[in-house]
Amino acid sequence: MSELIITAGGFRFEARFESERAPKTVAAMRERLPFRSQVIHVRWSGEGVWVPLGDTDYALPYENHTSHPAPGQIILYPGGISETEILLAYGGVSFSSKVGQLAGNHFITLTSGLEQLPELGRQILWEGAKDFEIALR
Repeated sequence: MSELIITAGGFRFEARFESERAPKTVAAMRERLPFRSQVIHVRWSGEGVWVPLGDTDYALPYENHTSHPAPGQIILYPGGISETEILLAYGGVSFSSKVGQLAGNHFITLTSGLEQLPELGRQILWEGAKDFEIALR
């Protein structure tokens, strides 16, 4: 079931929360919907785009965490040894920062539009930041 609409640049994706596997992360994000920011290309992690959130403290534990999100998975790194961020994988990702490997909470999965992900990544890499939104459907 798709309960979310994710937009990035001119791309639109349907998505679902991973409510059973990451209930606290989902609850924290639900409180912030619609979430609007800008997304940029990752620096160290590979084929992903991210929303830097600086020192934002979500006060979340690790849940359903991974260092290798699959294309179409969105993770939230709640902060700690690196800055807080949201990452969307569009290809191969080994989630890391200048301090080394990280793990983020996989809390959203795209359910449509996966074929658009490589072009989204290419555009953000070569054209720069794009608008990004997570909203209820």
